[in-house]
Amino acid sequence: MKVLSISGDKEFGPGHSRFELQKSAVDEFVAVYWGKGSLWPKIPKGKFDVVTVQDPFWRGFFAWWVARKIGARFNVQVHVDLQGASGSRKKSVGLGLSLWSADFVGYRERIARFVLHHADSIRTVSEKIKEQVQTLGAQVPISVLPVYIDTSIYGSVVRSSHIGKVILWIGRFEEEKDPLTAIDVINDVVKDIPEARLTMLGKGSLGSALRTQAARRRLAGRVEFPGWQDPAPYLARAAVVLSTSQFEGYGAGIVEALAAGVPVVAPDVGIAREAGAIVVPREELAGAVMKVLEHGMKGELRIKPPDKEEWTRRWKETL
Repeated sequence: MKVLSISGDKEFGPGHSRFELQKSAVDEFVAVYWGKGSLWPKIPKGKFDVVTVQDPFWRGFFAWWVARKIGARFNVQVHVDLQGASGSRKKSVGLGLSLWSADFVGYRERIARFVLHHADSIRTVSEKIKEQVQTLGAQVPISVLPVYIDTSIYGSVVRSSHIGKVILWIGRFEEEKDPLTAIDVINDVVKDIPEARLTMLGKGSLGSALRTQAARRRLAGRVEFPGWQDPAPYLARAAVVLSTSQFEGYGAGIVEALAAGVPVVAPDVGIAREAGAIVVPREELAGAVMKVLEHGMKGELRIKPPDKEEWTRRWKETL
């Protein structure tokens, strides 16, 4: 089987772990980037059996056109929560990658309906997203296969016997991850738990704004910014992981934290509820974090992600 992937990830190519995993399952696997800075990608010559695409929006429409032109099956991957969890309306970014409002209206819905209606097969990363796809009228088989994560790495994390009051935030310092809300949370938490600390593990365009906000709230000594590091050592010392994302297509960080036995407090985004996070409305994040810090809870991963061999086999079957 020869597969052409239309991706919105510039890093998705030879050497990328997920690319190599998928490539190992088929005879030929080629990835083409179409996203910010790419007007009209060059499609490789040759016969492909399947064209697969990473979202059902403008990129999905382009992939449908490519599949139709070369006579290939059309596979759509849905990694994004189509309805979002916050209910806040945001502007779209990039080619079809959007921060969705709760009502999911307008041209985005029409594009998604068209793309999903013309798919030969569909894969979602959670049951929640599968239900959303079904509401859009998809008539073809819908497979559920999570993002591949080697949870054995995190399951072997040995948590410190002296867990303090450390809140861990992991991710990109970008608008869709809403890291500024983490500053609001620690600001509220330290009023009742003065020894609480926040570690923000990541980097991004909002880095300066985060440091400025922490300084304005007089939290400089209570918030640290180590940059982007291996999360395992930080998970070993964390009392709780805080997610503040506006939306998550999946939520790998949530799965990794729970696999390490660290409780997660999150809004209802991505895989959070299914995986076993403590899910609360955004305005109740600080209160939920305080309960975890006060009671010393342990996290538990309630889903069983497939191992590498099973994931590879099931991925091929979804095509």
